[in-house]
Amino acid sequence: MAQPLPSTVLHPYPTAAAATATATPPRHQPNFIHLISSATSLPHLKQIHGQLLKNSHHHQHHLFHLLLTSLSFPSYALSLLSSIPHHPPPTLQLTNKILKHISRSNDPHNTLFFFQTMQNKAFPIDWFSFPPLLKAASKAMALSEGKMIHGLAAKLGYDSDPFVETALVGMYAACGLISDARLVFDKMSHKDVVAWNIMIDGYCQSQLFDNALALLEEMKSSKTEPDQRIFTTILSSCAHVGNLDVGKLVHGFISENKMVIDSHLQSALLNMYASSGAMDMAQSLYDNLKTKNVVASTALITGYSKVGNIEAARLVFDAMVDKDLVCWSAMISGYAESDKPQEALMIFHDMQQNGIKPDQVTMLSVISACANLGALDQARKIHQFVDDKGFGKALPINNALIDMYAKCGSLEEAKEVFSRMHRKNVISWTSMISAFAIHGDVDNALKYFQMMKSENVEPNRVTFVGVLYACSHAGLVEEGRRIFHSMVNEYRITPKLEHYGCMVDLYGRANHLPDALKLVESMPMAPNVVVWGSLMAACLIHGEFELGEFAAKRLLELEPDHDGAHVFLSNIYAKEKRWENVGAVRQFMKQEGISKERGCSMIEMDNEIHEFLTADKNHKQTDEIYAKLDEVVDKLKKVGYSPNISSVLVDLDDDEKQEVVLWHSEKLALCYGLMSKEKQSCIRIIKNLRICEDCHNFMKLASKVSDREIVVRDRTRFHHFRDGLCSCKDYW
Repeated sequence: MAQPLPSTVLHPYPTAAAATATATPPRHQPNFIHLISSATSLPHLKQIHGQLLKNSHHHQHHLFHLLLTSLSFPSYALSLLSSIPHHPPPTLQLTNKILKHISRSNDPHNTLFFFQTMQNKAFPIDWFSFPPLLKAASKAMALSEGKMIHGLAAKLGYDSDPFVETALVGMYAACGLISDARLVFDKMSHKDVVAWNIMIDGYCQSQLFDNALALLEEMKSSKTEPDQRIFTTILSSCAHVGNLDVGKLVHGFISENKMVIDSHLQSALLNMYASSGAMDMAQSLYDNLKTKNVVASTALITGYSKVGNIEAARLVFDAMVDKDLVCWSAMISGYAESDKPQEALMIFHDMQQNGIKPDQVTMLSVISACANLGALDQARKIHQFVDDKGFGKALPINNALIDMYAKCGSLEEAKEVFSRMHRKNVISWTSMISAFAIHGDVDNALKYFQMMKSENVEPNRVTFVGVLYACSHAGLVEEGRRIFHSMVNEYRITPKLEHYGCMVDLYGRANHLPDALKLVESMPMAPNVVVWGSLMAACLIHGEFELGEFAAKRLLELEPDHDGAHVFLSNIYAKEKRWENVGAVRQFMKQEGISKERGCSMIEMDNEIHEFLTADKNHKQTDEIYAKLDEVVDKLKKVGYSPNISSVLVDLDDDEKQEVVLWHSEKLALCYGLMSKEKQSCIRIIKNLRICEDCHNFMKLASKVSDREIVVRDRTRFHHFRDGLCSCKDYW
């Protein structure tokens, strides 16, 4: 829809009679044409406008001249337009000149607002007027306005003009009415290469690649030679959705027709292969480039990052001489998505040192990296940077900040960002609901879910994942079941694997294992690793080893090197003293190079991230840390702590098993935190695995004995330990 009138309030123009007064101003009046022409800023134009309003001898052409000069400031120009009298209207040449300038604005709604003014004041219009109007409707995806413009063009007899027809094809395609776009396209008496390109692009944007390829063949038959732009368009769309098959067909078409491949087309081919994961072909194309341009290098960096080869991406990045913002952002994003958040933040620091200013895309990757790192002090610094550099009002940035604070353990600061937002969309509400869910605050998760609906914001499939996750970690079986049915029956959302995974987890945690298995067997799609993993984990919690073995074997059929499933099988065989099976599992893991993921915990102290592995002896203060551990254990034993060695399923004596349990990484991180000279109100620890039962009990008692809050983020959720209790209520 067109935007409402800008807030700038102006006095109305004088009457038409006054506007047609003598063209020669009195000598004491300023030369307005000269003043307007020399104006360089909006405040200057406003001053001149004020003088014109006070001057009873000014002429309408002065005002139109002011209007044309102010077109660099679209909102102000539109406010001037609103006061133009109906008679006499501007000339056709002036109308099209205004339209041409306004349409170059970044906001297409400015052009649509001008269209409203044109209609209200009966501005003259011809076929030159329609392409920019339709282009604006395309950019704004304003279908109703686009249809209105189409109707006016038909009424005036301009809808058969090739330029107007081409613009109509683009408008309908951009608004998702690809069939309507094709109807207009088929009726065109003359189709130039631009029209073909727009129609093919429309099919690509709708992911109708078969139609795009068929149209490409039809274009060839029509004796219209496809240019490189058309192939670049198709390849770019293939890259966007990762469609390697169609991309290869287009590459074959280019080769068969012996087309000259310029740098743009070569970059598009490289980007298509890189985005589709075909890195050998992408690297080959890159190696054959005469000049390694920034676009091609960035495509290669992004491709390697997507397939998980961040080291290869870094080699390309380091080899580049000139790096632009897009390239730096791609490297930051690559590290963030490769679970290397510290490296992402280091690259961000280097980028600033090189004088490159970040944009919103960069900051979203930086915030994501900070969220994965989980370091609250670092998160606060990034938030301050966001506000200082003017990104703080952007909706996507605020949504990302909510997620960042939630994953860094500060639910209060996530809520603060949410409450300050003037505008909230479904992502904002979903981020807040998910934040409550991972912190185990099911009451607020459900409360905000209801608030969201009362604000007429319709939940999407991701929202329901967050709500179901909250129910799962609180044991609310009936509530979760009701919400799942509401998603299907009320909101008509078809459940995906992630929804079924949440429901299997919900049933499994609550020891409704028959319901969990029944759901797995009745799913309309094949269960994935997550679904079988949820069932396996539930069986471990409740000691249902026969069903657990079944789930683990199904999981290994999908992912043979899944360390968790192998360890699970080894553990249940050990519990049942099936030592031959234990040996077979361990022998297989050894042969295949599969090792159990080692426990790792991080803690942020004094603006530095400290990392601890299980039984770690590499920290520079190792002796003090282990001494502190002995001290803490002695205190906890006095209040009832006894190391739980039941989970240590290796052939060791009890004393050795106690050492294994006591040297878990989160205990070492906690002791380092307790050694801090500054007694912080809260100790925050990030663990890569699920916290074990012994460590959970250890943290509860430590929070009471030390009178400190301890927050642990494990693989699936947060645990807030206060005064001997945990926020999860021992249900995790």
